Amino acid sequence: MNSKKGVFMLHIGVTGGIGSGKTIFLKVWEEHNVPVVYADDLAKELMVADDALRMEIASQFGAEAYHPDRSLNTSYLAREAFSEGRIDELNKLVHPVVFRELEIRRKKAEYDGALLFAHESALLLSAGSSKMCDIVILLASSAKDRIRRVTGRDKVSSEEVQNRMTRQPDFDKLAARADLVVRNDGTVDDLKRKSEQLLREIEEIAQNTG
Repeated sequence: MNSKKGVFMLHIGVTGGIGSGKTIFLKVWEEHNVPVVYADDLAKELMVADDALRMEIASQFGAEAYHPDRSLNTSYLAREAFSEGRIDELNKLVHPVVFRELEIRRKKAEYDGALLFAHESALLLSAGSSKMCDIVILLASSAKDRIRRVTGRDKVSSEEVQNRMTRQPDFDKLAARADLVVRNDGTVDDLKRKSEQLLREIEEIAQNTG
């Protein structure tokens, strides 16, 4: 918990499995001017923009990790990481750089006087970044609902979604580590209402802290 000029900023971590609704949940917060960082998007950005990281990835995974125009070859890296069992190797390169940039952005939000700062990560409770957070929110939803959402969103088979789910943490077991669990078992509008209500409650906590 951090302060500047008497204003306390809360760092909120949001996690959950694929298709659990994390992005929809946090887009509501963005609409209310809460600074939000999405870990996967940030990682992809840094894998291109950070020269040292790009060189490390090319060194360990080969020049094929990048296209001739220097953009990320995501299909090749995904195949190497998951099919070849090298995900931990890739994460060891990427995670420290992501954490460093996340801290930079958190400090900027604090300096700018933000009341809340949020970041989303599926690995929040298993990779240690939850230690950075004042409050951790877990989005929970049935496997059936998650598969239905992702097959419709990404135009992939249910088998492919199930494969992705098996590569993610067991969120049922991790739920006890979260401060708040939000059930996403209704409509998109239901989730947006829950998000907005929780945002108001957490903002009130921040305003009354200190």
